Amino acid sequence: MRIGLIGTGRIGSFHAATLERHPAVEALVVADAEAERAAELARRVGATAVGSVAEVFSAGLDAVVITAATAAHAELIGRAARAGLPTFCEKPIALDLAGTLTALGEVEAAGSILQLGFQRRFDAGYAAARAAVRSGRLGRLHTVRANSSDPAPPPAGYLPLSGGLYRDCLVHDFDMLRWVTGREVVEVCAAGSDAGPAMFREADDVDTAAVLLTLEGGLLATATATRCNGAGYDVRMELAGDLDQVGVGWDERTPVASVEPTGPARPDKPWTGFLERFAPAYEAELAAFVELVRGERDNPCDGREALQALRIAEACELSRREGRSVRLEEIAGG
Repeated sequence: MRIGLIGTGRIGSFHAATLERHPAVEALVVADAEAERAAELARRVGATAVGSVAEVFSAGLDAVVITAATAAHAELIGRAARAGLPTFCEKPIALDLAGTLTALGEVEAAGSILQLGFQRRFDAGYAAARAAVRSGRLGRLHTVRANSSDPAPPPAGYLPLSGGLYRDCLVHDFDMLRWVTGREVVEVCAAGSDAGPAMFREADDVDTAAVLLTLEGGLLATATATRCNGAGYDVRMELAGDLDQVGVGWDERTPVASVEPTGPARPDKPWTGFLERFAPAYEAELAAFVELVRGERDNPCDGREALQALRIAEACELSRREGRSVRLEEIAGG
């Protein structure tokens, strides 16, 4: 199989190394808006670099992986669809609903394949939690608590391009709420704080956020996130029912120190970031994409799934700005 990869930054470099190791990938062709960066990655992992993104689409590929800057995702998805190339794209499809729906329209009109990169669907802990819910082990599920905390803010220049904390960070939790519980979000009430570094206020963003979500059947969930969690990278989910309770993300590297006399101390090596914490999941999602292209499995996260997570994030942003609860039926694309 010949796969093209567009975008050779941090996540693109990680995916390139993963694809080069995959036994079904015979050739990897990489490109970037900065040609020298693509050439350097190619030298490092043993791939072939081409001089421009345009050349990728004439390289005789079987599929393409998009890890370029977010602003380029929608256009590249459309281009791959018109070329008839199965596509894996890191989230999001676009930073707004209009761009997302346009790109999805192109994919559906072409009848092509699009898998979105929500890597937590391939994490062993989240998968076990999903199985626990579906087995009935928890009984009537009544409460879910989700948390995503970054150890330090991103560069200031990233914030205006990120889509904001709900779309960039909490969108993973929104996808997990749907995937783990099997229920749709009905209503959200969101708040955010920009009391941290000034760059968040300058970007009209927040550094910390909290959301109360009501799901089908009256299930209540909270989701919180921050860019300023100095203890380390902390991603968890707790699911409570009337029979049992389970948690995802609790291990010897979870950056929480108990203040109880017999509780665990702060870990010596807390998680430092998403690539370290979810490395096996990132590898598994690309292996799933290869299987999808080969016709060996169904799509584990198609564009419409990604759209639903974005709609929840859009509802949260509207709720924060207008200071009210927002029903998902108010958000286009449902």
